[in-house]
Amino acid sequence: MERLHEASLRILENTGIKFFHPRVLRILQHAGVKVIGQTAYFSPNQIMEWITKAPAAFSVYARNPKYNILLGGDNIEFAAGYGAPVIIDEKGTRRAAQFSDYLSFLKLVQTCSLFNINGGILVQPADLDPMNSFPSMLHAALIYSDKCLMGGAGGEEESRKIFEMLDIVFGKDTLKTKPRIMAILNSTSPLQYDESTLDTLLLFAQYGQPVIITPAAMAGTTGPITLAGTIALSNAEILAGIALAQMVREGTPVMYGMQSTAADMRTGAIADGSPERALCVLYGARLAKAYGLPCRGGGTENDAKSLSVQSGYESMMDILVACQEKLNLIIHSAGTLDSHGAMSFEKFVVDIEILGMVRRYFQGLNIDEESLAVKTIHSVGPGGEFLTHEHTMLHCRREHYMPFVSTRGPLPIGTDPEGELFQNINKKREEMLAQYFKPELPRETLMQLNRYLDSEGVGIFREKNHH
Repeated sequence: MERLHEASLRILENTGIKFFHPRVLRILQHAGVKVIGQTAYFSPNQIMEWITKAPAAFSVYARNPKYNILLGGDNIEFAAGYGAPVIIDEKGTRRAAQFSDYLSFLKLVQTCSLFNINGGILVQPADLDPMNSFPSMLHAALIYSDKCLMGGAGGEEESRKIFEMLDIVFGKDTLKTKPRIMAILNSTSPLQYDESTLDTLLLFAQYGQPVIITPAAMAGTTGPITLAGTIALSNAEILAGIALAQMVREGTPVMYGMQSTAADMRTGAIADGSPERALCVLYGARLAKAYGLPCRGGGTENDAKSLSVQSGYESMMDILVACQEKLNLIIHSAGTLDSHGAMSFEKFVVDIEILGMVRRYFQGLNIDEESLAVKTIHSVGPGGEFLTHEHTMLHCRREHYMPFVSTRGPLPIGTDPEGELFQNINKKREEMLAQYFKPELPRETLMQLNRYLDSEGVGIFREKNHH
């Protein structure tokens, strides 16, 4: 850990990081950072001084207070998939994601008790104008959910619209004291931050909203082939981004995000469902906690092209490591396939099963007199049975995890096991959509949002069109 940290400091001091933004370069120079051209060189003392100004934990506030979250310490929060432009069905067939898919995922996330965070780019709809897509998605998230909000990262214009919409719903004066939305900000590995990302950082910091500084270097292409080198490089990019956020506004809520992994050296493709990905998650979490920072990473990520055995074993490996290391925010925790490139409704349901199993595993054992059951064992005695015992009746509904997708026990001869599994998946999805209940949004607030979107040329998907 110490050697990874020291390597990152050497990179920051000697190699530096490029920032493609004149205002950011001026901020860095004003803070005493050496800037030559567009490259900033941070001394170890500067980095360590500025990252200590970031809060060790922070809250994000939902429209419904019961979904408020605290990010930091050992708290774990899940968020669903993010950014995929494609939907893959149960047969592996691909199609472009539509706005109707986005609305369905909003409802599924709202219904699922595992999630306190909704919205963001659950999918990237092909039938939305790319220049106005995220304001439309945020509008829908505000109408169809009352959980905490994920944001987009489309630069200055998109961020301006985000905050003008949030001003309508929550009030401008409250945003800095009650953060409402989080943005994922990706560095461009190796060692660069582009103008659009920095525009987003500047506005989110100005409004006091959390930013998640997240490189996604690939060992062998955009990072060194050795995993230690890629982690050291990624760590340097994260530390520079966190330091900059504090220079813009001290106390800006930030998260340490590690999405780096390996590249498949046979093809150059990203390897999300790899042991190297899990190791990046592990060391990213430990570095973040050593710095006293909230951390993001992991998920049920995989490289599978359909819901399959590959998607299952790769997803379980990644999410198990993320929960073991107590990452505070685990995005891509439900629905992703194809190396973040696609979402699947069937995979979403399977991932809920995986999350439930993992959560039960980490609950461990309750070891008290009642759970040790010595008196029960004595009363049953050698050769007895526990099935009909009162102790079993008292605990059978809550002691064990009860799967809703997995099949157990014998199947009738001639039954298609895969068909049975997909039947369970589709039944659960239909149940969740049937249970969805749209939270109330004050009529005047809704009308103000609609008028704002009309004025900005984003009036296509008003609520009357959402049904």
